[in-house]
Amino acid sequence: MIQGDLVAAIRRLKVLHEGEIEVAGPELAHSLTELGLVDEYRLYLHPVVLGRGKPFFAGPRPPLRLVASDRIGEQVIRLTYVPV
Repeated sequence: MIQGDLVAAIRRLKVLHEGEIEVAGPELAHSLTELGLVDEYRLYLHPVVLGRGKPFFAGPRPPLRLVASDRIGEQVIRLTYVPV
């Protein structure tokens, strides 16, 4: 759990940890997007239909560019986007 300055905490994590930092959830993704702290989005498509739920982009969708798509197993596709 991060308390205090979210921007400083995420920037500190980026300096201290080599490699990827993964987060999940629409509220956290929205907060990090608004602060310009997301380097890449990875969306996993599963063949499931849901009747309700929270949208991943809680506010307006940021401008994104698709940079990769690949199949994971028999039924999942990963789409990788970067902010424009």
